Amino acid sequence: MSLPVAAPRKGPDGFERGPVIERRVARRQEPRLPPGQFETAKWPVLSYGTVPRFDPARWSFRVFGEVDHPLTLDYATCLLRDRIELTADLHCVTKWSHYDTVLEGFPVAALLREAGARAEARFAVIHADHGYTTNLPIDAIQDPDAILCDWADGRPLTPDHGYPMRLVVPSRYLWKSAKWVRGIELVREDQPGFWERGGYHNDADPWKEERFG
Repeated sequence: MSLPVAAPRKGPDGFERGPVIERRVARRQEPRLPPGQFETAKWPVLSYGTVPRFDPARWSFRVFGEVDHPLTLDYATCLLRDRIELTADLHCVTKWSHYDTVLEGFPVAALLREAGARAEARFAVIHADHGYTTNLPIDAIQDPDAILCDWADGRPLTPDHGYPMRLVVPSRYLWKSAKWVRGIELVREDQPGFWERGGYHNDADPWKEERFG
């Protein structure tokens, strides 16, 4: 068994976090800057609605739907999972791109294996606070670069960036990386989410400029 690259530790938010077992750079496409984007040194904040209140005693994360072993995890249990540090570029549909964001969390693919994702599951519905949803094909959510993230650039996520937890899927525009995420539901048929029903593109590939449907 390989040694962790970073030992378990307690964050400034008071929560214990598991070991970082891998540190790597997310897969990049060429050109690095997708068409129609501009690079920004800052990580801008864009949200629809208000930042939800976080109550650790009541918070939970579910994996359900087309799985053999549905999961319900509390926040402390999520944070103690084996973690990865992923350096990734983030691309927003509003045309900014933020390079080399250092993210930390645990891989979605490992969680779905633990839940026993069924072969019939072809899509994922991502559930977040305020009833927000977004959708992804199963191969996108199982990509090795897709993580459930609670830490960025050496500290816990700020609430306006998604604390206590957000999904990060670097291969898609950032609205697919839902903030304040609370569950993943695996389904057989695609179920467009909030922004997709409002006219945004269902696939959201930045290199194809899939901004609107």
